[in-house]
Amino acid sequence: MSPLPRPALFIFFGLIASGKSTLGQAFADHHDVRYYNSDVIRKELAGELSRNGRQSGFDQGIYSRAFTEKTYTALLARAEADLAAGVSVALDASYQDRAERLRVRALAEQFAVPLYFVLCLCPEAEMKRRMEVRALDPTAVSDGRWEIYLKQKERYRSPDELPPGSLITINTDDSVANLLTTLERLLAETGATY
Repeated sequence: MSPLPRPALFIFFGLIASGKSTLGQAFADHHDVRYYNSDVIRKELAGELSRNGRQSGFDQGIYSRAFTEKTYTALLARAEADLAAGVSVALDASYQDRAERLRVRALAEQFAVPLYFVLCLCPEAEMKRRMEVRALDPTAVSDGRWEIYLKQKERYRSPDELPPGSLITINTDDSVANLLTTLERLLAETGATY
């Protein structure tokens, strides 16, 4: 484990089953960074850490726009508390909406900390396979399903608004060890100062 010398904010984002949670958690563990997963926060806010949301449709129940906004606000509140205490943070959520990404940028500016968006991608066939495997795992927190992914893909807005040096794109179709090595290299190439 190698802690970061000064606080930074990392956003692991992308569509359902893109590998953002696996990579985000591994990175946070490796660097002793606080890690917050939107699926976990969403279920905590709903008072359920089970898979009860699995049957919710797109934009319904705990996946409604209002509840999603509440979830993202809770993510930011936790990040704000940690950054105020001088602790680095990794947030893991789809961040498919520009407005949510801009809220994160405003938080980083408020604390004058480096901000790195890590966009996780992989082939659709692999994403579908991951969703199928996860559907059989009773401990999985995510409720992501293929039909939800297709709707999410339609709504997703490219992160064109992010300034150079703050966006890193990584293909997650590899081992976690290789992904961490690749991410460290990509961060170094951006001139990351964490």
